[in-house]
Formats: sequence, C-alpha cells, structure tokens
Amino acid sequence: MQAIISKEELIKLYEVEVSFLDALEESGLVEILVLENKEYLHYDHLPAFEKLVNWHYDLDINIPGLEVISHLTRKIEELQKTQRSATQSSKETNDFFCEEAEYV
Repeated sequence: MQAIISKEELIKLYEVEVSFLDALEESGLVEILVLENKEYLHYDHLPAFEKLVNWHYDLDINIPGLEVISHLTRKIEELQKTQRSATQSSKETNDFFCEEAEYV
C-alpha cells in the first residue's frame, strides 16, 4: 500500500480551499495521483505542500509567487548539492596529494 492522503483529507486537515489545491496542481507545484477515480497526494510530498500552504495563507503569496519561490528554492538546493560535491572532491584530491607528498 502506498503512503497517500486523499485530496478531501488534505482540504479538511489543512483547511485549504479546493480551488487552491487545484491551482497548485495546475501549476505543477503538487502532483495529484488518481486511483480508482479518487485523488491523492503522496506523503513524501507533504512537506512541500505544507510550505506552499504556509506561504500562501500566512504570507499571502499568490500562485505565481509560489512558482517563483519553489523554482528558486530548488535552484538553491541544487547549488548547495553541487557545492558539497565539489568540496568533497576537492578534499579527496587534497588528501591524495598530501599522502603522496609523505612518500616523497
């Protein structure tokens, strides 16, 4: 069994409007699964959904604004991952040369 939550439950639990959830899906910010004619969100996507709900309802950010923020957040995460990878590679290279220098 997949870890999913129905669209109806999301609307009740998070007190969001159906139109908001539909707009998130239309914009590609959330992916709604359809199983046996019922709509669901995968639990893995809940943290992102919660962020979007908070930004929209607490900070009054509209859907286009949420799209921009989500895009920039993904870019930042990609850059951080690249930076960590480059830092690790640099450290490994440095360690290699330090070990080689010890043998000379």
